[in-house]
Amino acid sequence: MPELPEVETIRRGLSKFILNKKFVQVEVLCEKSWVGERVTGTVVSLRRYGKALIIDLNTGKSLMIHLRMTGQLIWRGAEQYAAGHPSENFVAELPNKQTRVVFKFEDGVLYFNDQRKFGFIKVLLTSEVENDAFIKKLAKEPWQMNAKELYDKFQHHKNAPVKAVLLDQTIICGLGNIYADEALFDAGVHPETRAGALDEKQVEAILMGARKVMQESIDSGGSTMATYVRADGTRGDYLEKFAKVFRREGESCVRCGAKIVKIRVAGRGTHVCPKCQKVNDD
Repeated sequence: MPELPEVETIRRGLSKFILNKKFVQVEVLCEKSWVGERVTGTVVSLRRYGKALIIDLNTGKSLMIHLRMTGQLIWRGAEQYAAGHPSENFVAELPNKQTRVVFKFEDGVLYFNDQRKFGFIKVLLTSEVENDAFIKKLAKEPWQMNAKELYDKFQHHKNAPVKAVLLDQTIICGLGNIYADEALFDAGVHPETRAGALDEKQVEAILMGARKVMQESIDSGGSTMATYVRADGTRGDYLEKFAKVFRREGESCVRCGAKIVKIRVAGRGTHVCPKCQKVNDD
């Protein structure tokens, strides 16, 4: 699933192609992927709430897009754009059997493809976006939250592994598997440590780590897993340049030289340095 840095990079990239442009027709090929009335209009802004992309129209309506597990946004016009999860759709002839929604602009076409149909596009009144149930349940993002707020939230989930808490979008918004692993490594905290066993200083280190690794990823255009292609056709290089543990099992820790291992925490594959990150369950 694209995480906050990937969705932010998508927002910035897609803006170059559709901002201030009018789409004249929307064709819904899969009713499950579309919630609400059919709309057309000119794109006046692109926003983001956590991992949700919001496209505001001049009609007072907005489109909330969530890519979920396998969603993709692919622009075909004078220039090409592809973002989302990897498949031949990035270069294939479109529409195809995985195309769920087609937006026809005056100078190109935007395709919403989704292999597993978990993603969705929902039509909302622009004035009501922040009141939507999906948006309202989202917590603050790392940049909006202070350490005391996060520590207090941890106390309500004392017995849960800290990684599980970080993945809960109602506690802190935007972290997924990659950046939770990286933030915990940056803070020197083991993912299996109970949230209630952490002191305020450790929680602050996790929050600072989350801000750091996510900003690095935004600056580098997202992760290098073939899940995202920038507007110019290149892939983000976060994992190559900055990732210290994610997808690096068997490699040497950059701090201590121990071998990075992969375990499972909260049902997710989790990467950790067994020497730098000790479980603290006092």
